[in-house]
Amino acid sequence: MSEPQKPWTVPMLAQARAEGRKLVMLTGYDASFARVLDDNGCDLILVGDSLGMVVQGHDSTLPVRVDDIVYHTAAVARGAKRALKIADFPFGSDGSSLEAHAAAVRFVQAGASMVKLEGAGHKLDTIRYLVEREIPVCGHLGLTPQSVHRFGGFKVQGREDAAAARLREDALAVAEAGAALLVLEGVPAALAAQITAASPIPTIGIGAGAGCDGQVLVLHDLLGLDTGHRKPKFVKDFLAEGGSVAGAIRAYADAVRSGRFPDVDHAYA
Repeated sequence: MSEPQKPWTVPMLAQARAEGRKLVMLTGYDASFARVLDDNGCDLILVGDSLGMVVQGHDSTLPVRVDDIVYHTAAVARGAKRALKIADFPFGSDGSSLEAHAAAVRFVQAGASMVKLEGAGHKLDTIRYLVEREIPVCGHLGLTPQSVHRFGGFKVQGREDAAAARLREDALAVAEAGAALLVLEGVPAALAAQITAASPIPTIGIGAGAGCDGQVLVLHDLLGLDTGHRKPKFVKDFLAEGGSVAGAIRAYADAVRSGRFPDVDHAYA
């Protein structure tokens, strides 16, 4: 019988990257699924504002509130003891450094070890503010769902030269501000690989190709559930392959670690 694995900590993320080990992340919203994720190879659990769409039934992530993230983070923390828990700032909760800090304290007290925020620009000051106050931060660039109105929908980002250059600059700036992890969403695979190669911190891709240091999917998408929303190209149903919820999670984790997922059919050119 193998010895139980140690709980993930923030410094272990950089260590995994240095050792060439891919990071496996999934979203989670409750204790029961968190326990299954924890037991079947998931390194990080993101309590994402995606819950607004797949749990609450909204058309976007924008209606999610801080109280929702606190509630679901606490539930996930009761179920998962090994995976690193990351809590997502919902729309409008990180408008200023003080607002973000107040929300982040609640997330950490609920059981999160890291918080995630979208964007760069003025958010860089917020990242610095949080990190200086001992709250680890995960950045999020590319197709940032909270920018859905500005983007005119959920659209791939970084295909034009100027947009690609801005993403490269923003990725370095987020790391310089003190973030310990960076999610790249809806970014052409070649660009995401370039960003990852230049980044001093690990990257997690979702619709960003296999060149990132790890991958994340929304749990409901991995299980092939019909949430009433269009499935993006990068989504793969692992339940058919795994045969059970636990088997699907193991199949996903194995595919990420081996580099088999995402393939070209589940990435953007």
